[in-house]
Amino acid sequence: MKINIRGVRGSIPTSGPEVKHYGGNTSCAEVTAEGWKLVLDGGSGIRNLKWAEGLEQKRIDILLTHLHMDHIQGLGFFSPLFDPAMEIHIWGPSSSTHTLHERLSLYLSPPLFPVHIRDLPCKLKLHEIGNSKFEIGPFKIRSGYIIHPGPTVGYRINHDSFVFTYIPDHEPALGVSGILKDRRWVSGIDLATEADVLLHDAQYSPEEYSIKTGWGHSSMDDAVLFASMAEVKRLLMAHHDPAHSDEILDHMLLEVKERSNASFSYELAAEGMEILLPA
Repeated sequence: MKINIRGVRGSIPTSGPEVKHYGGNTSCAEVTAEGWKLVLDGGSGIRNLKWAEGLEQKRIDILLTHLHMDHIQGLGFFSPLFDPAMEIHIWGPSSSTHTLHERLSLYLSPPLFPVHIRDLPCKLKLHEIGNSKFEIGPFKIRSGYIIHPGPTVGYRINHDSFVFTYIPDHEPALGVSGILKDRRWVSGIDLATEADVLLHDAQYSPEEYSIKTGWGHSSMDDAVLFASMAEVKRLLMAHHDPAHSDEILDHMLLEVKERSNASFSYELAAEGMEILLPA
């Protein structure tokens, strides 16, 4: 299983020399194995995706964690959607009020986008999921609702005996006293348990989080604590704040390392990272 990180920024794409190292595109990752390709989220980073590389079938599956703009804004610029020969499956969290098609149509239609979703020439199939288990080619996948505004899921992707967990927007510390000590009641913990690689929200410093509690995101310290409770092997911290330059992110990470005694590997996710499982 090969994992490519295509976008790591939160909220809005950010450009300039001050974000050159970690990147300015919003959430997207690519997972490939045995000629099958999964695309995790459709942020602006989807334009970095080498969609034909290693693809043996005319099929791509896009797994959306939720439908906030920074996670779908790249969909209209993903060329396979305009290829009649391509079969595109989009998976996303179900809602009690509107269908996945209706919610995606709010973006993929005028005035926000010139092309209606109904007019896309690809063979498009939509799948609504929740706390679900399903298989795509060689991948066994679990999705589960997590704490974030609006219907939001995280994904646990298994190939052979290796696990990649993808939870880019998440606030497990929301509550009276932060992350609960009893892991049975911690949002998303079952998706992340003993993952080989966990990509997780880490947008804020502790000081920033204290004034943005309830916004749906985590501090770096809480991301490390969550990963420690889940006993993961490697943590990639993502959803970088658009106001955080490379220098600020490096400083935040250094402060976390000074406060933490975590025994596992953790680092900041950056556009262009490639991870192979097994290493």
